[in-house]
Amino acid sequence: MNVLVIGGAGYIGSHVVKELMANGHKVTVFDNLSSGLRQNLFPENDFIYGNILIPADLDAVFERGFDAFIHLAAFKAAGESMIKPEKYSTNNITGTLNILNSAVNHNCLNMVFSSSAAVFGSPEYLPIDENHPKHPENYYGYTKLSIEEFMTWYSQLKGLHFAALRYFNAAGYDVDGKITGLEQNPANLLPIIMETAVGMRPEMKIFGNDYDTPDGTCIRDYVHVNDLASAHVKALEYIVSKKENLKLNLGSETGTSVTEMVEAARRITGQEIKAEYVERRPGDPANLVATSRLAHEVLGWKAKYSDVDTLIKTTYEVYKLAVSKK
Repeated sequence: MNVLVIGGAGYIGSHVVKELMANGHKVTVFDNLSSGLRQNLFPENDFIYGNILIPADLDAVFERGFDAFIHLAAFKAAGESMIKPEKYSTNNITGTLNILNSAVNHNCLNMVFSSSAAVFGSPEYLPIDENHPKHPENYYGYTKLSIEEFMTWYSQLKGLHFAALRYFNAAGYDVDGKITGLEQNPANLLPIIMETAVGMRPEMKIFGNDYDTPDGTCIRDYVHVNDLASAHVKALEYIVSKKENLKLNLGSETGTSVTEMVEAARRITGQEIKAEYVERRPGDPANLVATSRLAHEVLGWKAKYSDVDTLIKTTYEVYKLAVSKK
């Protein structure tokens, strides 16, 4: 297939591009490089610089003609979304509507969207399945849920086929070592741990140690980015062949607390990794763990690289490399 990857120079996007190429698909990357990096681009792909907030940019790229597109261009920092909802409204909601409108106008009707476990909010039961009630506790999660609803309507009204992939916590780096561009201004746990481990920051903060969890810190389901990339390709091939929509949870099905992740990183890296417990952040549920049974049944997908040691080792290698080049 000829696939457009919007946000394909970013952290997850670049891994998705690599997996698409490995499965024989032709890829064009569309990115404004606000968080993506030229370092993450592959010479085999066309790259188009553009902005999802400029409809003319989107029209110019969709006019080229694509079989499908993957949307990974949303802002994703849950904490920031509670402080700057207008930023997330403009980029995530307005930007996605621009993408949808341009796509359907150019008859590109197969879409994979990077959604989020944040659509669920605090769990009413664990593990979280696809039918779990959806009550986002942060504005970022609300924007992702809204986009899922937009896609459902566009499917009914315009014939769009889509897959909404609800990641739990994306982590790790390419197991082949081919993608080495660091996330810009990361807000996720593992990059912050690694910045501390390699001396890019003197210490890190752990937000809250009074949650109703065994060690008082938040528990999350960390899924390796290579596993996520595999799911994107499988989901894309499924919706194109079956002409059916999908809403799937993607996780390792294992919960790891913040403290457990920090302690594992200390063990694997041999670094001190100074950490300070501070107050909770608004919008952080105590425990989020997935069941990915439906993804396994429908796509034959299962996380292969999402054990804690692989997550930490692959990330540490990239951060060590970045520091060595400075």
